[in-house]
Parts: sequence; C-alpha cells; structure tokens
Amino acid sequence: MTRSRLMTFLAGFIVGGLAMMGIHAGGPTVPPDAADADANDANDASAEAPANDSADFSRSIIIPVQGVSSAAIQDTFDETRGTSRRHEATDILAPRGTPVIAADDGVIKKLFLSKPGGNTIYQFDPTERYSYYYAHLDRYAEGIREGSTVKQGDVIGYVGTTGNAPANTPHLHFGIFKLGPEKRWWEGTPINPYPILITRARR
Repeated sequence: MTRSRLMTFLAGFIVGGLAMMGIHAGGPTVPPDAADADANDANDASAEAPANDSADFSRSIIIPVQGVSSAAIQDTFDETRGTSRRHEATDILAPRGTPVIAADDGVIKKLFLSKPGGNTIYQFDPTERYSYYYAHLDRYAEGIREGSTVKQGDVIGYVGTTGNAPANTPHLHFGIFKLGPEKRWWEGTPINPYPILITRARR
C-alpha cells in the first residue's frame, strides 16, 4: 500500500471511529462558556434552527416587565446583532431597576453570567416544553436560586444593562425557546415573543 493510500485509510478509520462514538468535528455538545456565549444569548442551537411559529405556542403568559403595556413593545426578533446574527428575542425597554416578573409559572433552571447577556435567567414552564430567557438584568431578586419554583408575576430580577447592552438603554432581552427532548437550558428552537406578547399575553 502506497503512503498516500495509507494516510487516506487512516484518516477514514479515525473519522469513522469518532462518528461511532458520537463525537463530531466540532466536539461534543456542551453548555456555552460565559466568555464565548452568543448574545442571543448563550443559545447555541438557535444559530442554525429556524424560528418556530409563535402560533404553535401553547402557554398563557404575561408581559415580563412590571408596568409595561403591549403598546410599548416593538418586534426586534429579526433584527441583526453584530455582523449577521439574528436577535431572536424581544427587547422590552424600561427604567433601570424596574421589576422583571416571571412570564409563566415554572422553575428557575439556570442563573448564568455571560459576557454578552450579563446577568441572565433561564426558566422552564411547568411542562418543560418551553424555556424563557431573561437577560441584561441589573440584579436578581432576593431569594432567586437555581431550582426555585416561581409563580407567574413573581419578581425574579430587575431591568439593567449588564452584558453588552448599551449603558444608556436599560431593557429586558426576553426570549422564548421550544426545548428539545434533552431539555437542555442552553438549547432550543427560538420562538418570536412579540406576537404572543401583544395579542395573547394576559394583562
């Protein structure tokens, strides 16, 4: 066997072996590191997944910023962030320190500090079909911990500008993701919150 054929054979053998072990060229799927998390914010799967139709969303939620009406919310889901990344969330502007409230009943699955998202919360709904994502929080509400059970309307944090939010534009970055079967807090299919918040959110 010639040297070139031997090298080709070995390369194929290695790649095949890795595939059998469930490892791909990019490495195994792991939670994003705080330094590398995407401002979308730490949701790796959303970069390639198509947006899920909000009409399929089956929960009854409320606007997650205290005192904000649906008329004050704009659709920022398809806006570009950075050079080409789709925003895939709704920015809800409010004064710094305005209470952020749980959009739904559920469980706080992850408190996560990321360079782009700042102080963030991932909350699962009671069925663990959806994850709600709250980012750029000034701080968490007292008593909020991973594993905490929250009721719709409970204060979970406060509007701020942590992460890469402009210092003079406090807001809540609010995302909704449909979870996969693995129920990973850092993965999911993005759903546009805007049509839900302006037409179906309970006041």
